[in-house]
Amino acid sequence: MTDVIARRGYRGLSNDDAIEAIHTELDALWDDASFVPDMDRMTFTTAVIESAANIVQHAQPVGEKPVEIDVDITVRPSRLQARVSACNAREPFADMQPSLPDDDSESGRGLALIEMLVTTVTFERQDGTNTWILTRDSTPDA
Repeated sequence: MTDVIARRGYRGLSNDDAIEAIHTELDALWDDASFVPDMDRMTFTTAVIESAANIVQHAQPVGEKPVEIDVDITVRPSRLQARVSACNAREPFADMQPSLPDDDSESGRGLALIEMLVTTVTFERQDGTNTWILTRDSTPDA
């Protein structure tokens, strides 16, 4: 596997402060990986923040412990990857599919948006943790 050039992360309670902290980590990441094209930065950042916001807005605790959000972001020469996890969380609803709702719906577009912004989206669940793995293929500007 190709070497990781830059890495950032965040772990904390699933709340609005977490979204701001993740934004800060992404800004620092792009300082470390300035070769990543602006369009890839923008689309990947949007996908990561949308994933984190979905956790903040929708994740329910599996027990008495609060839901925590854990984000691990890596940059390789031609691939961006984020593992966005909801720790201590119930399994998401089985009907949460990445499809666009009808025009009158006020929510439900997040997963579809994420899927449009990245190359792949995969989901894992293990020991009370839901993890979405987002990857975006990226080719540095010549």
